[in-house]
Amino acid sequence: MRGPHNIWRLIRTGATFERTGAMRQVLEAMDAPQSVRVAARLLGWPFKWLGVRGDPAVPPVPRALTALGPAYIKFGQILSTRPDVVGDDLALQMQVLQDKLPPFPQEIARKVVAAELERSVGTMFTEFSEPIAAASIAQVHRARIAHTGQDVAVKVLRPGIERAFRKDIDAFYLIAWVIETLSPASRRLKPRDVIAHFEGVVMRELDLRIEASAAAEFAANTAKDAGFVVPTVEWFLSSRRVMTLGWANGITMSDLTAIDAAGHDRKALAAGVLQMFLRHALRDGFFHADMHQGNLKVAPNGDIVALDFGIMGRIDEYTRRVYAEILIGFIRKDYRRVAEVHFEAGYVPADRDVGEFAQALRSVGEPIFGLNATQVSMARLLSYLFEVTEQFGMETRTELILLQRTMVVVEGVARSLDPEINIWDVARPAVEEYIGRNVGPKAIATDLIKTARVLARFGPRLPQLAEAALLAQTNPQSPVKPSRWPDRVAFMGLGAVIAALAVVLAGLI
Repeated sequence: MRGPHNIWRLIRTGATFERTGAMRQVLEAMDAPQSVRVAARLLGWPFKWLGVRGDPAVPPVPRALTALGPAYIKFGQILSTRPDVVGDDLALQMQVLQDKLPPFPQEIARKVVAAELERSVGTMFTEFSEPIAAASIAQVHRARIAHTGQDVAVKVLRPGIERAFRKDIDAFYLIAWVIETLSPASRRLKPRDVIAHFEGVVMRELDLRIEASAAAEFAANTAKDAGFVVPTVEWFLSSRRVMTLGWANGITMSDLTAIDAAGHDRKALAAGVLQMFLRHALRDGFFHADMHQGNLKVAPNGDIVALDFGIMGRIDEYTRRVYAEILIGFIRKDYRRVAEVHFEAGYVPADRDVGEFAQALRSVGEPIFGLNATQVSMARLLSYLFEVTEQFGMETRTELILLQRTMVVVEGVARSLDPEINIWDVARPAVEEYIGRNVGPKAIATDLIKTARVLARFGPRLPQLAEAALLAQTNPQSPVKPSRWPDRVAFMGLGAVIAALAVVLAGLI
């Protein structure tokens, strides 16, 4: 991890940031401690006199990241969705990294497609355009399938991108180690864990079969969502380095002038983007985690079209229930219940005081609810909530951080469409709909049915398994064999179902 190559990469990073004027901006935006500031400036200072690098018309930070290569560009792209971390100004600067990078030649793209799909491009497509969008990992071409005449979007990985990313990510670990060493306070943010998460995300993005699978799953989940569209995957024209989706006509969500000219209702679109995101996160536990304007279109009929499925988020069913209860608790200003949910979920250590935690949560909610309706932010609420829960010993939960990060982006999209949007009023129906179906008596009944289905797989063996488990319990000196664990689990599950049914019946009598 700390070989000569990575040390040189560290020096080159500092030099490039200094030469582009990005070093000072990043240090200020991140509120870096003095030790990090001194080390960073010393690292880059000898190279400052080589002159400004890159196009002076481009803001300093994206100019530096672009000069450093694809991995840095992708890292900047992810940070552009985190104004809560890097600040609004720096996040705005880095938005140019999302979909406005120089493309590679069409001839190279055609060679990649032919090699991956083992056929000539002319055989598969009657048309294959110049690049229409280029990002850090891949670029997109518009094409027409030869035997159907269907218009499609063909995504092609950049040549040599896998090797470049592996080399740069290794250097990122060294940079994270240096930051942790010079600034012990930064360890609570777990810089190396952040890099590990980034590595996992990027490695998945470098296999377009995984993205195609995510797009297909997302399309299946949202097939009945009126007003929301996911393009169809053309599996026979997709592989590890090539992905083909149905072409999506429409206006990019960032082009407000064109949206207005087409007569679309921006208020309805803003509400739709926010509600769809919450519905997917809560109902399905599988959501688009990169919903910036460049990845959203408005179809001619007003539907919202999602694109680019390289970064998706997952939340398990139990965490979704906890998250929904937290949100609805804040919406209803029931801070005691929000505190109890944290304790019930085990997010906060049991030795902490529930009342004190509820009081701290009130300090999070009340200032936000005191704002003008158009200033209320769910993303800001979650950001403050993480700060408070950290003080009470709650460990970082990666899935909730990703959810909060995406919430920042989605709110930004919604407010760009409708600056007067009331986030709480729009979000409330989606949250309450989920609560009604998944929290309370109906949810208990559903859980019991699911548990019964699992136990039913044991069928006639249940009495025998229960007896074996009881015998094991009455003879503690005899170690339970690994093969007995299913028996014990089944018996405990049966007991849990009986107990739960007794509670339900007692409530009905």
